[in-house]
Amino acid sequence: MKKLFFILLGSFIWLTAFFQVTIWAEEPKDILSIEAYDMLNTVPNTYLIDVRTRAEYQLIGHPPMAYLFPYFFLTNKLGKKGENWIYQFNKNKKAFVEEIRKKFQKTNNLLILCRDGTRSILAAKELIKNGFKHVYNVKDGFEGPLFPFFEDKNRHKFYRQLAHRNKIPTYNHRHFYGWQWWGLPWTYDIDSKYIYPPDKIPKKEKKK
Repeated sequence: MKKLFFILLGSFIWLTAFFQVTIWAEEPKDILSIEAYDMLNTVPNTYLIDVRTRAEYQLIGHPPMAYLFPYFFLTNKLGKKGENWIYQFNKNKKAFVEEIRKKFQKTNNLLILCRDGTRSILAAKELIKNGFKHVYNVKDGFEGPLFPFFEDKNRHKFYRQLAHRNKIPTYNHRHFYGWQWWGLPWTYDIDSKYIYPPDKIPKKEKKK
C-alpha cells in the first residue's frame, strides 16, 4: 500500500512539474529595449523583429538592425476608440508566422518590438504557439507607452487622472521610455535587407 502511495505521489509531482514547465514555456519573456540591444551585441543567432506597420517603420523610424514583419496592417477604415477616432488595423497573423518561418530558425532568439509592447506581446505569443522556442517581448517598445505610465494599475490610473485633470502638456504623448528614450541607434533609412519579404517580390506589369 505504501509503495502504491509513493508511486502515485511521485506521478502527481512529475505531472505538476511537467504542466508548469509547459505553461511557462508558452509565455514569452519580457525584456527592456536596452536588454534587447545588449543581446543583439553579445548573443549569437539573435534577431530583432519590428512588428509595426510599414508607415511606422519608415516615418517614425526604426532600429537599423530591425527586420520588418508587420503583425497588423493599417487600413483606410476609420473607427472610434473611446473618445478618439483612429484608423483600423487588419491582423496579419497567418502570413506573419509563415514569413517568419521562412526567414528564421525555431531555435533562434527572436526579439519582438512594436510601438509600446501592445502588439509585440500578441505577436510573440503567436510565434511560441507555432513552435518557436526563444521568443522575447520588448515590452517598452520603440516609442514607449503614453505618458504618464506606471506598471502598477492603481498608480497608473491615479496619476493619469491627475495629469488629464490638470491639463499637463505632455499628457498622452509618447516620450516616457522605449528604444528611443534609451538613446539606442535608430534611423529613417530603409535597408532592403530588412524590409518585409513580400515587398521585395516585383509586381508583374499589366499587359497592354
